[in-house]
Amino acid sequence: MSEATRTFFEALERHGHERLLKKTDGTIRFDLERGREVDHWFVEIRGGAVRVSQQNRDADIAIRSDSAFFDRMARGEAKPLPAWLRNDITFEGQFRLIILLERLFAPPPGARHPRIAARDRGRQG
Repeated sequence: MSEATRTFFEALERHGHERLLKKTDGTIRFDLERGREVDHWFVEIRGGAVRVSQQNRDADIAIRSDSAFFDRMARGEAKPLPAWLRNDITFEGQFRLIILLERLFAPPPGARHPRIAARDRGRQG
């Protein structure tokens, strides 16, 4: 398993509570393929509280991806919804959770909050 993937899931577990997911309840299983091997990560969200384990159990949504592509998502280089549209990831289960996944992944490298970008542009002019 790659360092980017392990770091991503450890950070989710350490953070424990995601304010942006406070109205969310659901379970997500990530099936990450490495050749003939599959790593499983199970994420449980209950009222914003996030728990992570490496269980292979039933979930509200199961997301399948090549582990190398998942590394790109973990680093913020790719986002789940466009990845699904390009068929870089597949899923079975509740579609609403794939949309909420956007909140779990890092922003693209170099991204800034729109308010900060607008403020900085105002200072330049």
